[in-house]
Amino acid sequence: MQLYIRAAFLILCYYVRTVNLAAMKKDASFLKYLEGWVSIFGNILLFILKFWAGIVTGSIAIIADAWHTLSDSLSSIVVVIGVKISKKPADKDHPFGHGRAELIASVVIGMLLAVIAFNFVLESIEKLKNHEAVKYGMIAIVATIVSIVVKELMAQFAFWTARKTKSITLKADAWHHRSDAISSVIILVGIFIGPYFWWVDGVLGLIVAALIFYAAFEIIRDASSPLLGEKPEEELIQEIKRVSAAESGKNLKVHHIHMHRYGDHLEVTFHIKMHKSVSLLEAHEICTSIEKKLYEEQHIFATIHAEPE
Repeated sequence: MQLYIRAAFLILCYYVRTVNLAAMKKDASFLKYLEGWVSIFGNILLFILKFWAGIVTGSIAIIADAWHTLSDSLSSIVVVIGVKISKKPADKDHPFGHGRAELIASVVIGMLLAVIAFNFVLESIEKLKNHEAVKYGMIAIVATIVSIVVKELMAQFAFWTARKTKSITLKADAWHHRSDAISSVIILVGIFIGPYFWWVDGVLGLIVAALIFYAAFEIIRDASSPLLGEKPEEELIQEIKRVSAAESGKNLKVHHIHMHRYGDHLEVTFHIKMHKSVSLLEAHEICTSIEKKLYEEQHIFATIHAEPE
């Protein structure tokens, strides 16, 4: 087992050394890549630990939990691929870039969480029907505690990177880590009170499944909203009105504001009303000035339609 851990550690070190950290730190994608790769290698190491504990103790539950942990690497791979695709520049077929690839990745992770929750329901019902009690050895207890601590640390790191980068994908991956930590908590609880109440493991499994279903619902909902289209925030509307008034020197009537978000790329279209005496040249100059200022201050790509009052 030590050989596998050492090999995984060396691979991680090689990856870190080959990445241009100085360049990536200037971009939010650095944290996204870091979270993804930490998750992948962390899950592989935990899989080795729990699989070994399951083999030594003969516990089918621990072995199944080990494979559950390994499956979490899939969501982390989705994160890395989603970030990589989203950073691709705009092309002929995708004029606004590939930023929504991260949202699609979030939907995939949410669906994976829902599948995991459904499996928890089936396994819990099966345990209740068969009156199965949880019986593990000391090695399993140690492996389970280590798994809980490490997975929660990974979840906290993923939540932190999600707040820093405002990434729905990382938030989804964080919940995936937490779901694995919760499943390990169920096993640990069953270790101590299972001998007294045979039904505890099954009931806790159903409760956790409900929590994971809710997390999956929130992730898919948050990712689907930008994909379907969302209205601009009030803060953004006020900022557009402020910049328009400042750049034109006039009290322009800004309306019909539409927002289109593609990851970090934000497209905004809106109309402004001007007095009919304003020449086409002056109207063009005002619109160009507003568009330039919005890009400089907010990194917003604006398209403005001028119309007479």
